[in-house]
Amino acid sequence: MSEFNPYVFDIVICLVIVFSYAFSIVSRKTNIPSVLLLIGLGVGIQYALKYLEIDAGTTLFQILEVLGIFGLIMIVLEAALDLKLTRDKLPLIIKSFSIALLALVATSLAIAYLLYSTIIPVFLTALVYSVPLSVMSSAIIIPSVASLSEHKREFLIYESTFSDILGIMYFYFLTGNLETQQATTVITDVVSNVTLTIVLSVVLGYLLVWFFQQLNTEVKLFLLIAVLVLLYSVGKLFHLSSLVIILIFGLMLNNYQLFFRGRLQAWINQSAITKICEEFHLVTIESAFVVRTFFFVVFGMTLELNSLLDQETLLTGMLIVVIMYVIRYICLKSILFRNILPELWVAPRGLITILLFFSIPAQLVTDQFNSGILLCTVLVTSLIMTAALLTKPKEPVGEEFTELTFEDWEELDQMGESALLEDNNTA
Repeated sequence: MSEFNPYVFDIVICLVIVFSYAFSIVSRKTNIPSVLLLIGLGVGIQYALKYLEIDAGTTLFQILEVLGIFGLIMIVLEAALDLKLTRDKLPLIIKSFSIALLALVATSLAIAYLLYSTIIPVFLTALVYSVPLSVMSSAIIIPSVASLSEHKREFLIYESTFSDILGIMYFYFLTGNLETQQATTVITDVVSNVTLTIVLSVVLGYLLVWFFQQLNTEVKLFLLIAVLVLLYSVGKLFHLSSLVIILIFGLMLNNYQLFFRGRLQAWINQSAITKICEEFHLVTIESAFVVRTFFFVVFGMTLELNSLLDQETLLTGMLIVVIMYVIRYICLKSILFRNILPELWVAPRGLITILLFFSIPAQLVTDQFNSGILLCTVLVTSLIMTAALLTKPKEPVGEEFTELTFEDWEELDQMGESALLEDNNTA
């Protein structure tokens, strides 16, 4: 076994960040998700460690879970700081939420039935395993849809964010009520949990926004991140839906005009809030980039590629992928009533899927579920999204123009008449 050298370790860490930045440039140019390149880099590091006879041990899985928690918080916060809540976007929000919820529930039940029929004899265990596979990855989608039209891009950002949040809530409600026998008890617990979390999130959001605008010190943004991570972790210990706290805070900070109205307006220093929002947005993007980088690289280092050689594993993985897209097609077509390409194929599985998979309670962990199924769904859905974005049809020209109102046409007529008068005078 090679002796640990801290300088070599520092070099590797820095090179990973440099490669990740290069991958993000390649991703923007080619629409190939940088996540696939990061996972590939992790696999390469795994084989390099084996060649050098360096054993990372079980520490990697613990690192993966910690990175996953930070990544989850940063990604949802980054998404919330990008979302503007306006009346004209309300239909888009409602549609994206409805599709995310319907697709999540329907896909999880269908995959659970498949697993129950083939490899997992207990339906509840199969359902717990199916939920992570049913969650879309905002960590992959958000940086990958920049080339789409604004409407399609916003829809996918909203949908993937809702899918993340609902999927995590769904998963922890299932695992938190394993010993509860009565359905009414579960429903009561869920409703009370969500209600308490939302009320607490709104109160904390107001307090945090007010408090941090009062700070005059230069060092405050990472203090804010530390407080949010603290609130998230404490909330998880009390079995609350902590991600809602992060989402609501981000929305309140980015849409403070909507939340601080009337007498609450006196709480706000507009210039201070605007500055905090801009700086915090930048720090969040940078932090999410670093955490996402190391999460997927470490995930690549933990992969067992030999699991993909098992025919039963590949068949199960591909059947799960088919179920995902069939249900997604039905949900999109029944609610959007329009062209659903390339949105249909933009449904990759990633960070949340992996994080929830490693969070399955010990009493439900079964060797009958091959981790190659997880790897298959992550890789195949990412490759399908890549192909869809590379071959996406050109956006209709009409979508690039703003609809003209009656006043616009009247102004055009006046301009036309003025031009005719000038021509006549010149003649």
